[in-house]
Amino acid sequence: MEQTIKVKTAHHAYAVKIIPNGLSQLGIYLSKIWSKRQIAIITDENVAPIYAEQVRQQLGSAGFTAQLLVLPAGERSKSWQQLIKLIDQLAAWHFTRSDGILAVGGGVIGDLAGLAASIYLRGISIVQVPTSLLAQVDSSVGGKTAIDLTAGKNLVGTFYQPDLVLIDPTVLQTLPERLVIEGYGEVIKCAALVGGNFWQLTSKIHSVADIYKFSSELIAASVAFKVKVVTEDETETHQRQLLNLGHTLGHAVERAAAGQLFHGEAVAIGLYQICRLFEKEKLTVSSTTEQVAQRLQAVGLPLTDEALATPAFYAALNHDKKIHDGRLTLIYLEKIGQPNFYPWSLKKVIIWLKRELPSIN
Repeated sequence: MEQTIKVKTAHHAYAVKIIPNGLSQLGIYLSKIWSKRQIAIITDENVAPIYAEQVRQQLGSAGFTAQLLVLPAGERSKSWQQLIKLIDQLAAWHFTRSDGILAVGGGVIGDLAGLAASIYLRGISIVQVPTSLLAQVDSSVGGKTAIDLTAGKNLVGTFYQPDLVLIDPTVLQTLPERLVIEGYGEVIKCAALVGGNFWQLTSKIHSVADIYKFSSELIAASVAFKVKVVTEDETETHQRQLLNLGHTLGHAVERAAAGQLFHGEAVAIGLYQICRLFEKEKLTVSSTTEQVAQRLQAVGLPLTDEALATPAFYAALNHDKKIHDGRLTLIYLEKIGQPNFYPWSLKKVIIWLKRELPSIN
């Protein structure tokens, strides 16, 4: 059953469509929003062998001219080198402002292609077709684009909304199990922020098989919440910061792990640890951490990692892009469904973490 969630920001409106087997109708949906044009299919070496030909045929049958660029898989592609390669290729194909980009892949491809779309010719159209659970519930929606620097994740980027996000839950069947599990880490984060029926839905997930079974409902609930937040605060000046629950510690441990942790796994660690630390400070209701841990562990998500509280972890924390005037706002849960802000000086945050985090290693 098709579900449509509408997004309206100050300067742009578009739809997020959740359509089982939607990839087989991609050409039809693009024809509804775009005139005939050149389209650059941007994907990676893992996704291309499975979906590139199907997507190319869909575009051709709808009257579009399709070009294909396959990039290396993994976080390393969120770099200056790959961004330049992508933009140079658009220029070589003589892309104009009337043409568009189709990002087919996980969050790395979506972030990179989105950034390229936002700056090539000062902006060309883009449609996001996320193929990982993580991208479907998080990065494809809301218009954040970015590449990484040596100093940290997502330090160069823009806010640039797509013309459409088409989510096909059935593509999850082709993902390695670990990638499905990591995406569920972001789902739990959203559910913890929302509470209510969404949190109750996650109580039904006891295995990876359950993630597949309830994928459409989990994706729709996550997207609906993110859309609500993004609509109210497109450029993350206030309410959108709530989506960073688990991300401050998560990004730092992900960076310190040097490729050994996936993003959703790192977010799971960050979510659990921030709940544990704030519950210890009596700012989070007792048993909240236990509830979060149960849901994360039900599918095998980690609660800690050897990279936590290492020098590399603190180095990454010092380059967090959310630092303003020496202060870092931590997002925590007073209880499930009731998040709050805790602005603190970065120096005090690090002193606090160095005191509390070693006890769990």
